Amino acid sequence: MSLSNAAENDLLKLLFNNTTWAGMGDATGIVGSGAAGSFYVALHTADPGEAGDQTTSEANYTGYARVAVARTSGGWTVSTNTVSNAATITMPTCSSGTNTVTYFSVGKSSSGAGEIVVSGALTNSVVISTGNPVATFAAGALTATAD
Repeated sequence: MSLSNAAENDLLKLLFNNTTWAGMGDATGIVGSGAAGSFYVALHTADPGEAGDQTTSEANYTGYARVAVARTSGGWTVSTNTVSNAATITMPTCSSGTNTVTYFSVGKSSSGAGEIVVSGALTNSVVISTGNPVATFAAGALTATAD
């Protein structure tokens, strides 16, 4: 069983843009949150997998922290069953240590073993170390597809 393309898109809009899923259930549909809040982008040194949480293989260089992105159309673009970051995301600067990150996740917690909503492989791995440029992801660089 799978969701229709329209349902996948509506679900992503509900989750990432806090947009009401009209016509679902009663007349009001499935209503978005009263306050949109944020999701948190994390970096991983290996695939966190579907059973993992935000701490699974999470980057751990000194200075690392997850980055909050608003659950709005200003934070996330949803189109054709795909969600991606709507603006540049810049990760914190490394003050010591080294990580090679290969995956990202979008989760519910700013720290700790939070639930991952979506995750994906980076197009290119990123070596993060003292003196290297900060890890920055241009708009549209972090993408996940519902299918």
